[in-house]
Amino acid sequence: MHMFAASTLIPVAMLGLVCTSAATFENLQRHARAYDVRDFEAVGNGQAKDTAAVQRAIDACAGTGGGTVLFPSGTYLCGSLHLRSNITLHLDNGTTILASTNDTDFDPFEKLHFENDSDEETSYFHFSLIWGEDLENVAIVGQGTIDSNRNGRSGPKTIGLKRCKQVSIRDITIRNAGNYAISMLGTDFVNIDGVSIFSSYCDGIDPDSCQNVRISNCYVESWDDAICPKASLSLGYRRAAKYITVTNCIMATNCNGFKLGTESAGDFQHITVSNCVVTTYKSKVDYREPTQPISGISLISADGANIGDVEISNIAMDEVRFPLFLRLANRGRDMEKPVPGTLRNITISNITASDALIGGIVIGEPDRPIENVLLDNVRITCKGGGAKEQPGIDVPAMMRKYPSAYKFRELSTYGFYVRHARAVLLDQVRLSLDTPDTRHALIFEDAADLSITALRVQPSKDAAPIILFNKVKDALIQGCAPVAGTMAFMRLTGETSARITLLNNDFSRVKDVFLLEEEVGNDCVRIGPGLCAARGRILERRVPE
Repeated sequence: MHMFAASTLIPVAMLGLVCTSAATFENLQRHARAYDVRDFEAVGNGQAKDTAAVQRAIDACAGTGGGTVLFPSGTYLCGSLHLRSNITLHLDNGTTILASTNDTDFDPFEKLHFENDSDEETSYFHFSLIWGEDLENVAIVGQGTIDSNRNGRSGPKTIGLKRCKQVSIRDITIRNAGNYAISMLGTDFVNIDGVSIFSSYCDGIDPDSCQNVRISNCYVESWDDAICPKASLSLGYRRAAKYITVTNCIMATNCNGFKLGTESAGDFQHITVSNCVVTTYKSKVDYREPTQPISGISLISADGANIGDVEISNIAMDEVRFPLFLRLANRGRDMEKPVPGTLRNITISNITASDALIGGIVIGEPDRPIENVLLDNVRITCKGGGAKEQPGIDVPAMMRKYPSAYKFRELSTYGFYVRHARAVLLDQVRLSLDTPDTRHALIFEDAADLSITALRVQPSKDAAPIILFNKVKDALIQGCAPVAGTMAFMRLTGETSARITLLNNDFSRVKDVFLLEEEVGNDCVRIGPGLCAARGRILERRVPE
């Protein structure tokens, strides 16, 4: 007896389907919905322009409800490509989407119905190689490459997404971006994973006013900032950047590794960065020679943004001039009356950095201090070589200037400079030197509610006191054990300095525990239990120059 009647005979090809697993069947179904760009007359030889053919494939795929647009191995020379909802661009291994070098092959800037002070790179998205606006369920995936084909900072963005949702960018490689490599504005529920960006002349990955963004396992090399969440006014209104995670990434840059701002019209909330490396982008870019990164981590509010609930952990930095930079300024871009925002509730832990110019800078505004900052297990090796004759505590505020750490490169500390701050906690901070340095290791000015625990500092001969407090109130210093050769542990200035408590420290190898300027009250310092071979002395009042 035959298993099947004649009317139920199944073709051999279909018998194969009967025997396949459910997963294989799903893959075959997916392939059946795929649109091969070569079927729409794309040539893929790197010389003929394939823009129109590729766009036909995208539109045809969208017209049937969505699916996958396949790019088989080849080089597809293109101008602007318009994404559609429910579309996946799949770049096979060996595929390159190559940007035309003629800027007229790309869409012009869109017309904005409002004015803002952001630059063209930040504000406009239609002038891009691959762009989409007001889309949902968009993906760009595969082992292929998108080459923006530029050799300087100019031309279109590589990928530009404006007001989109449910976006996935995975495993692709981006090269030679003359504008932002991956730029997103008001785009939510984003997953960027396993992306490699090489030879970018502008920012690498910029989520602007975006929410629910995951960036993981990426390599980003850029002359400018590597990963830079913004909150600009490019939407025409203020919108927070929040619920953003960055993890397991390598950032090679000549500017800043991870930076919040400087576009900061909207707020930044609930952001984490973990398990990342920041290092120097070695290649010569444009007309500039490679330089050490300006900062490893920069958290900047310059235009009224409220920055809070940020956690940075497990970061290794190599050859970074300013590993940590926290700045609350009052540039007031897009504000009728400039008013500073807030910068508070920041945790930075498990940080290592080498070859630093200055370990960290934390600067708020006189009437708007930075608040609640924890620096835990931070180990920084500094270049050193500075002298204590360098500029003292009269550091220019520069509150309306472009907020960059490099503007504060000449300080009378090699370690940390903290000004206009409240509730800053330093726990297990280690500072070492490549070259002897006679400057202070830490300077605090106009600060209150401080805690310094288990500080370890490499001393230099004839160095200034390790810590300088100017106008500091309510500070607790505990568990410190300055090494032999430390001349003085702390110097206090400013008539408002008060209630400095030293508890459970080992000062047995220090010549002077504290030095007081004449205007500081004798009862300003309180020493609790601990080892102490010397106490302190009052210095003569300094004569103004």
